[in-house]
Amino acid sequence: MRATRRTRCAGPRGPRCCARRCALAQAIVESSATWAACRRFFCSGFPTRARPCLSRSFTARFSVLFLFFLDTMPISFRRFPLPAALSVAVLCAASFAVHDASAVSAGLPQTDTPVASAVAPASGTSGAAGNAASAAGAAGDNAGPAYGPELQGFTYPAPVGQYTFTSQGIALHMAYMDVKPAHANGRTAVLLHGKNFCAATWEGTIARLSEAGYRVIAPDQIGFCKSSKPEHYQYSFQQLARNTHALLESLGVKDATIIGHSTGGMLAVRYALMYPRETQQLVLVNPIGLEDWKAKGVPSLSVDDWYQRELKTSADGIRRYEQSTYYAGQWRADYEPWVQMLAGMYRGPGKQIVAWNSALLYDMIYTQPVVYEFGQLSMPTLLLIGQKDTTAIGKDAAPPEVRAKIGHYPELGKAAAQAIPHATLVEFADLGHAPQMQDPAAFHKALLDGMAAVQIGR
Repeated sequence: MRATRRTRCAGPRGPRCCARRCALAQAIVESSATWAACRRFFCSGFPTRARPCLSRSFTARFSVLFLFFLDTMPISFRRFPLPAALSVAVLCAASFAVHDASAVSAGLPQTDTPVASAVAPASGTSGAAGNAASAAGAAGDNAGPAYGPELQGFTYPAPVGQYTFTSQGIALHMAYMDVKPAHANGRTAVLLHGKNFCAATWEGTIARLSEAGYRVIAPDQIGFCKSSKPEHYQYSFQQLARNTHALLESLGVKDATIIGHSTGGMLAVRYALMYPRETQQLVLVNPIGLEDWKAKGVPSLSVDDWYQRELKTSADGIRRYEQSTYYAGQWRADYEPWVQMLAGMYRGPGKQIVAWNSALLYDMIYTQPVVYEFGQLSMPTLLLIGQKDTTAIGKDAAPPEVRAKIGHYPELGKAAAQAIPHATLVEFADLGHAPQMQDPAAFHKALLDGMAAVQIGR
């Protein structure tokens, strides 16, 4: 028997297989709303799109999963009788049923469809205050809310838009908040989140910048939070910078102050190097990448190793790490929603794709240093550095003698200020990796003062 490859069409799937799957599914799935969502799933091949139809009923869910496994199983497996495929679908459908039953008993949302249209704002504005109730009672163990792989169920502090585009042959969507001030000062601030953060964690900074007259745009990068998590993507800081630049162009933003925190600091540096004329000012908030861990002896971990590590992510582990690294040993109740935001994606049905993208991103961070190019930054740069930060990628996998010489932010901040031509360094003696969250008043005063000091017409 000759095995034939599926023909591909304009979409990620081919016209023949796409038409066949969609025709079968339409005959099975009951409502038009469910059918529309399922058609997106079958034609896109991206499992998270199936969530709206998978939550309608056990029957619809079973049918969709059966067709999906029938179409995607290896050719050799199709020689076996259909009951073999049926058993696979039954197991998967049952697992979803158990998950939804748990969600219902906990009063948690079961679906949250990503917006499909390009640059179209969506609703939902309650923010961290609205998520605090979900986080309440979760501290101290791994219980808590389960979110979708694109953070479905977690509410952001401002309406979320979706910028849809194609990159590396894949249809993607990039979530973002675009907050316009009541009294504009003519400037735009772009907030780039870190590896264990989302656009929502900029909540306090968005409010303060908006009050000061800045238009604020805060995206979720591809692979993070409410944005797409592709199964195959060549992650690079250049690619993420291009994605961000395309988003800003679509919103009519010609130049901006680029503010990056943690991994977002590495991305902000790359963006400024690629688009210097469109970067009015660069602000780096405890950026990682002020040193090259690889060159200092941190051992390489394969993507598969990172993936296995990420699959073990739990609320307890996140909380312990953030307390020691981000908050200089302190802990407050207002940090807990951000723990649950991350842990919730690992409790949900998309745990594997979340962990896989996280692994790919860790490999990008480790292998793509920016520290050697600091001297090429031509714009005014503000460094806001918590002195008790000890962050270093792969630190826990390094031998003791290497661990002892990495992650020293008092030294790293000063070295960066010397290497960057037009840098201003502000140090926070008692703060850790996230000064904007640990001491918002001190941080925002330094940020606003530093931004106000820059002359726009450079």
